[in-house]
Amino acid sequence: MPTEVVDNSTESRFEILVDGKVAGFADYRLLPTKIIFTHTEVLPEHEGQGLAGKLVGHALQASADTGLRVVPSCPYVARYIERHPEFKDLVDPA
Repeated sequence: MPTEVVDNSTESRFEILVDGKVAGFADYRLLPTKIIFTHTEVLPEHEGQGLAGKLVGHALQASADTGLRVVPSCPYVARYIERHPEFKDLVDPA
């Protein structure tokens, strides 16, 4: 199944698409120097396929690539960062 992660800035969320349709999303609030991840969700019919990890990993890498600090208000994003120490330097210290 082909997947793609896109930044839907109009909706303030990263989306993971499966066969061109939204299968999950990571909501965010964008500030001048940081991005606050507030909620991550995968639709029930797509759970258990590793899509949330792929989605959040892409969103964090995109944040790093643009120089944004990350505020992991979403519990899933916070746990993902704990399990992937390569992203710990992104977390906003405040």
